[in-house]
Order: sequence, then C-alpha cells, then structure tokens
Amino acid sequence: MDYNTGREKIVISEYGRNIQVMIRHLMEIEDRKERTEAAYFVVSVMAQMNPQVKESNDYNHKLWDHLHIIANYELDVDGPFPKPTPEMQQQKPDHVGYQKNNIRFGHYGQYIYDVVKKVKEMEDGPKRQAILVNIANHMKRDYLNWNRDTVNDLLILDDLYKISDGEITLPMDTKLIPTNEILNKVPQQQQQKKKNKQRKNQQSKQGNPNRPMKKN
Repeated sequence: MDYNTGREKIVISEYGRNIQVMIRHLMEIEDRKERTEAAYFVVSVMAQMNPQVKESNDYNHKLWDHLHIIANYELDVDGPFPKPTPEMQQQKPDHVGYQKNNIRFGHYGQYIYDVVKKVKEMEDGPKRQAILVNIANHMKRDYLNWNRDTVNDLLILDDLYKISDGEITLPMDTKLIPTNEILNKVPQQQQQKKKNKQRKNQQSKQGNPNRPMKKN
C-alpha cells in the first residue's frame, strides 16, 4: 500500500500533490523552450487550484514564485518574473509602524482630540458653544460604548476640560443627550428590523394575489 505518510512532503498544501508532481516532471524536461511552455501551463492550472491568490494585485507574480518554491528553486525556465531565491523568501518585511498618539482618554479616540484642538482656535460665541455641546454629546456616546451602564454629564464636561488642557469649559448645568435615549437607540432599530421581517413573513404566507391558487 502507498500511503501519503511515506510520500514526499507537500511544499504548499493549497495546490495539492498532483501540482507538485507536475512541477517535478518539469525539471526532467531537457529542452528549455518545451520546459518553459510546460511551466506556463502548470501556472495556469495552479491559478485554478488556488483561486485565493487572485485576490491580490500581483497574483500572477505570486503564482510563479510558488512554482519556484515548490521546485526548491531549481527550476530553470524563461518566466515573466525574476526567479526568487531562498534568501528573499526568508527576509522579513519592513515594519509598518504604528501611530504613537499619547492620548489620556483612549475611549474617546484621536478624533475628539483633533476636533477640540480646532475648536480652541475659534472665537468665543454661540457657534463655538453649540459645537462644544455636540462634542460633549459625542463623547458621551463614546463613553457609553465602553460602559453600558450610566455616565454622569459632569464627568463628560470634566473630561472635555482636561482634553483641552483647561482651555475649554462648559457650564455645569449643560444638558447633554439623556443616557436612556442613547442606550435605547440601538434596541429600537433592532426592534424595527424585527417588525419588518415579521411583516415580510406574513406577506409571503398570504401568497401573491396575482398568482392563481392551485386546485386540489
């Protein structure tokens, strides 16, 4: 009996054993032109075996790289791309890097800090106050995304004061959006979707009035 455990290990499992056997056969073709033509055919089959590769922009390049990797970098053909090397495959990609925003209240996000910075440059007046109230309401929503119980409006006003480095204050009697209104907004939307679904189910059960009923 011939078991897979006794066979050669599959280099890239997404393509299966048959592709690997085909690539091994390529290396046995002596004529370079014929070997190259056969390599193009194998790559076309690989594209069908692993369609996920097509999701990338350079999928054709990746297929040829996979071809050489499965061939243990020993395949000599005139491909459309430079032949990869083992060192290239082992090389680690450059670090992308992350934004290092040192913000004190992470649950409000960098957006709030940026907006507050812009508002600090505005002249005092009704427009500026209205924007500040909107910012405070947005902060309250963000806070409740992390703490679904409750939040005191004075806490939001105090956080706004700290985020602005003490340059922005709102009156202590400022009325923000009620907590219940914020917390009930999502359940109301879900309830409306549920009602719409029930209505569609009832209509489907009633049948189409334009379609004749089947006779028993």
